[in-house]
This record gives sequence, structure tokens and C-alpha cells, in this order.
Amino acid sequence: MEISTEISTYNLNDEDEKKAILRQYRGLLRVLKPKLKPGDKELLRTAFEMAAEAHKTMRRKSGEPYILHPLAVAKICVEEIGLGVRSTLCALLHDTVEDTDITIEDIQREFGIEVAKIVDGLTKISTVMDTNSTAQAENFKKILLTLTDDPRVILIKLADRLHNMRTLDSMKREKQLKISSETVYVYAPLAHRMGLYTIKTELEDLAMKYMEPDTYRYIAQKLTDTKRERSKYINDFIRPVKEKLEKADFDFDIYGRPKSIHSIWTKMKKKGVSFEEVYDLFAIRILVNSSLEKEKEDCWKVYSIITDEYTPSPERLRDWLSNPKSNGYEALHTTVMGPQGKWVEVQIRTMRMNEIAEKGLAAHWKYKEGKDDESRFDKWFHQIREALSNQDENSIDFLQDFKTSFLAEEIYVYTPKGEVKMLPIGATALDFAFSVHTAVGSKCIGAKVNHKLVPISYKLRSGDQIEIITSAKQKPNTEWLNFVVTSKAKSKIKDTLKEEKRHIAEEGKYTLQRKLEGMGASMSHSNLEELAAFYKVNSSLDLLYEIAIKKIDLKELKEFTTSGEKLIAPKPIKPVPEEKPEVDITSRPYNKKDAELIIFGESSDRIQYTLANCCKPIPGDDVFGFVTTGEGLKIHRTNCPNAARLLSNYGHRVVKTKWAKNKEISFLTGLKIIGLDDVGVIHKITNLISGELRFNISAMTIEAKEGIFQGNVKIFVHDKDELDELVNRLIALPGIERVDRYDTE
Repeated sequence: MEISTEISTYNLNDEDEKKAILRQYRGLLRVLKPKLKPGDKELLRTAFEMAAEAHKTMRRKSGEPYILHPLAVAKICVEEIGLGVRSTLCALLHDTVEDTDITIEDIQREFGIEVAKIVDGLTKISTVMDTNSTAQAENFKKILLTLTDDPRVILIKLADRLHNMRTLDSMKREKQLKISSETVYVYAPLAHRMGLYTIKTELEDLAMKYMEPDTYRYIAQKLTDTKRERSKYINDFIRPVKEKLEKADFDFDIYGRPKSIHSIWTKMKKKGVSFEEVYDLFAIRILVNSSLEKEKEDCWKVYSIITDEYTPSPERLRDWLSNPKSNGYEALHTTVMGPQGKWVEVQIRTMRMNEIAEKGLAAHWKYKEGKDDESRFDKWFHQIREALSNQDENSIDFLQDFKTSFLAEEIYVYTPKGEVKMLPIGATALDFAFSVHTAVGSKCIGAKVNHKLVPISYKLRSGDQIEIITSAKQKPNTEWLNFVVTSKAKSKIKDTLKEEKRHIAEEGKYTLQRKLEGMGASMSHSNLEELAAFYKVNSSLDLLYEIAIKKIDLKELKEFTTSGEKLIAPKPIKPVPEEKPEVDITSRPYNKKDAELIIFGESSDRIQYTLANCCKPIPGDDVFGFVTTGEGLKIHRTNCPNAARLLSNYGHRVVKTKWAKNKEISFLTGLKIIGLDDVGVIHKITNLISGELRFNISAMTIEAKEGIFQGNVKIFVHDKDELDELVNRLIALPGIERVDRYDTE
């Protein structure tokens, strides 16, 4: 069916907009062409017209017609994830049920139950990152239940999120921060777990662009500046390897691929090094065209050729050929010493493995036939189902558990019979015991790892073989929760503890009932709540439990009235530690007004706040306000270690924040200075800080060792501009290697 130049149902006045929409639609049909079967074009046309009509009055924040968004999402699904016609229909319709008059029933009538179920799943997800945190965790459970029914829901949602991140420029700053935080907190790890490495990388980079714009621009510029010399080095490295591979008659492709800005930044932070010191700014990738039965053999042959030319680092060999990751990733990674004494990472894959690495789950299915170990995804889905069956946990803990259990990198370990089990990094012998069976976990008293006796808290490593030792007398205790990371182990331990608590609490219930009846009061739900508040415990179950174990003394009940009416109890008031920004009181007169430095919203109202201890912001830092429970408003830096968690889980509590100009107040911050231990270097530093720039030093420690010194200086500054000037002046001093800001205690 040819596309007419008229979009009958889409009444736009602007001819250019009509043309743009048609252009996108034609582009979508072009990339879908190899997958089209008879009748598919008509279905696609119906879905497109249905979505176009439904969204006809809507526009995106950028001002463009809304229909361009579903079209772009559909194209990402096909081109970048490798999905087919059904998924394209769902992508075109993914926002219709939530935002327009179209119902799930309409979609089912037109396209069948399969498409309707996926669109329903997508509609449920759209609410996931809103309202309060408990609702969010509940919604997240719904998503994951849908995911285990049909993983295409998550794949389409990731395409939707990717397009939103690519077009985030037109959003307000606070919205950019919130969406970027959700992306880095949940969606990027989810893309990684689904095997979509390219999408995961782009999501992380785009999130960083909005959360840490200065660092992002700095690294991007550095990569641009060093591109020529990097290209020359890659060519020098590849030349001899290429010759040897050609000689060995391999059909291959070899190229250098720059690492993502986010991964370079992570490395700089983790290792505490500058951009210049990050050795793996790129990786060499070798793709071999190989038949299925010869894949492993060919990859190891290529490894042999490379390590003949360059010396490998033995501890940096990663063999995901023998044990693919549970998201399907297969490859051989090694790090070798290249020309000019530089370490270079080399990744060896076949064309099939590369498609799975690029397109994840969708490609994984395509190659499913004839492989006997392809059930790893199914195992993962089964574990998620198991975790979701625990109905009690509806708090934010669920999301945290999900991240540590299902989105973390994994290790593989062996049972005594040699069966492989995948567990998240950080898993212990106790996690392994629960993964075998709940009964084994509950009775676990220790383990033998590689035939050596270890405690239940022992952290497992890839390749370990574990045998669990049990005892009929053993039972879980509260401390066990500190030893496990998997969702299954945590929920089973909590269930057992709760059951035991309920059993003991029955005794407390009997004791309290007698006491209340003696006072003429009833054992009502509201009275239990009042008493729980009076005794400062979390719930009525805790109250009855603590009465049973004699932790709560019921003699204090005489403070209550005996009239049988609702008990009157003083509400517990939690003492709030008052945090104040640290001020240089010595150097300037200080009054109340000076502390109110922040303007909220669009108005210029001054509101009282405290500075967060986790990141110690100073004026000029990129910041946001966060309404805490019990401690009022706290100001965090957007690159604070807790920022992603707060912004993504509690977006409704975030307040738009910026600094007011005020030079009357000083803030304490810290600098770490590293350099050569030369004569007079300390004098130069103190002279610059106190003498030339007139900053007030609060404390200073210097340690020198083997010709290198490290100094920690705590100083009072007015704002980030002053701090930046000081850092630049310090770096300019001869012998100073690096200066880093740190958060003072």
C-alpha cells in the first residue's frame, strides 16, 4: 500500500509539519521492510493513523507535533533494538491509552490481545517514577510482572526513555535533573541487564550531560583534543595484528572504539586519577565472522595471535565465552601492553556475539534455536517472579533490593555437583544457600568454599565451588540481613523473623489485654496505635513483641486515663539535630539573615535551610533543595553521592534552588593537594592562600613520603568562583601535581 501525501486524520495547518511526519513514517517503513509480511503494512498504517488522530492536538515541550515522539520510539525499537512489527505497533500506540481517549479495549479490538497486553504494560510503567516512593515501588513491581510476561514491554520502554533523554533540552532544569536521575538509577542498569550495552552507555552519557554538565563538557572537549593522537596510536596498534590475522585467513573486522564519557568519569573518580592518567580511553574490538560450532575456537585463536604480538596482563583476562553473562553477553576481553608502554583493552567477539551485545534480548531470541544454554534469561525472569511473590514488602526497600539483586553485575559459582549458579557481585555463602532452597538457607550454619571451611558471611568470587553445611537446630536471626544481597534471601529471612515475632507477640497481646481491661480500656486498633506512638515503636506488632520480651514496662500505663475512652498518650517528638552551615564567625559579624542564601522557585523569598553533610555545598555549586522528614529543607550538590537516589525516588520533594549573591558569609570546604616534596613548597602554599588571596585557613595537615607530599587544607571561602580561582592558582605553583576538593567532616 502506497502512502498518500495527505494524512487524512491529522489536520495540521502547517504543510512543513505534515511533510516532516510523513518523512518519519516513511523512514520507519524503510527500516521495517525486511520484516514485513503480507497485511503488516495495513496494520502499521492503522496504528499510525490511530495514534496521529489521538495525539493531533498535543505538542511536545519543544513545540513539535507529539506524533513525532511515538514514531521516533518505534524507529529506535526496530533499528537499535532489533524488534519487529508487533513491537512497532505497540511503540506507535504506547502513549495513547494514558494521554488520550483511546482505551485498551479499542486497541484489543483493532490489533488483538498480544498488542493490547504490551500497551497496557507500557501504560502502567508510565506512572512509575511519580508520586511518592511507596507507590513507585508498587508500580515497579507491576512493571516487572509485565516484564516476565513479555520482556518487549521493557525494551519499548527503554526506547521511549532513550528518545526522551535525547530530546531533554526543552525541559525545565528541575525536570531534567529528575528524569536524568531516574535514568541513571533504574533505566541504565535495566538496559545493561537486558544486554543493551549501546543504549545503556548512551543513557548514562546523556544523564551525566544534565547532572554534571561541567565535567561532561570537560571530558568531551579532552576527547576531541586528543582524537588525532589517539587515532594514530590505534592505527599503530592494529597494523601488526591485522597482518597476522589476514595471514591466518580470518574473515574479520578490527577497529578502535572510544570509551563513553560516563565510564571515563567513573574511572577518574574510582581510581582518583586525572583524564591524562586514564589509560583505557578506548578499546580495540575484533569481530570474527565464524560458524556457530567454530566460534569459541576462533576467538581463542585470535587471542593467541594478539598475545604473540603484545604481552597480556593475566589478571585482566575475562572469559565470557565459557560462561556467558546471564543477559546473554559473550566475548573474550584481555588487556595487553601496547606500543609506548600503554595498556590497551582488546575485546574479541564473533559477529553473532556482537549483535547480541548491541541489541541484547531481541537478538538473543533470534539465535535461540540450537543453543542449549539460552535459558539464562528465563532463569532471571523466574527469580524476579519469585521475588515479587513476597507481597509484604511494598516500601522503597523493594526497589533497593531489586537493584542489588537483579541489576548488579554477576558472578558464577558452582554447586558440589558442578552445576553453575549466577549470583550478583557481593553475594555470600548464605545467598548461595537460599538460592539452592529456602530450607537449605534457613538451616545454614557454614559452608565449604573450594573445600575450605568458611562462615555464612563469606563473600563469594567467580569460579568458587560451594558446599553448604546445615543443622536442624539453626534458624535465621536479624543479623543475617547484613550478610545477604539477593532479594530471595532477604525476603525469606524477613518472613521467618516476622513469623517468629508474631508468635512471641501473642504472649504480649495477652499481657496487654489484661492490663487494659483492668484499666477499663479496650484492646482497639486505635489504642494500640496510640500506645505504639507512646512507647516509640514502629508498629503494634513491635509493641506486643517488646511487651512479651519484657523490653517495655507496662507500669507507665498509669499515665493514661481509665475512662475506657481513647487512650491519651503524648506523641513522641523526635529530637532533630539542628544542622547549620559552618560559618567563619571569627572574621565577620554574623546575623540570622546571612544564613538565608537561597532563592526558591521564581520568587525571591528567603527560606531557612541546612546544608547536607554528605556533600557540603558552597555558593556557586549546582544544587537542589530536598524536603526531609523531620529535618526541614536540605541543600545537596547535584553530583552528591546520594543525588540520584533522592531525585529518582522522591522527585516530589525536590525544590528548585539557586544561590543568592551574598558575600557576607564564609563556607568551610577542603582541598587535597599532592605534589613533589621540595624545599619551601609548604611556605608557597600558605603564602598564596593566606597572604595573596587572604583566605582564612581552618586546619592544615601535611604528610611527606618518599619525595611526594600530600596536604589537606580546610579553608573558608565565599563561593565556588573563589574556590576555582584558588585551585587554579595552586596548580600553577611549581611542583604541585593535582588539587582536588573534598567534603569536610
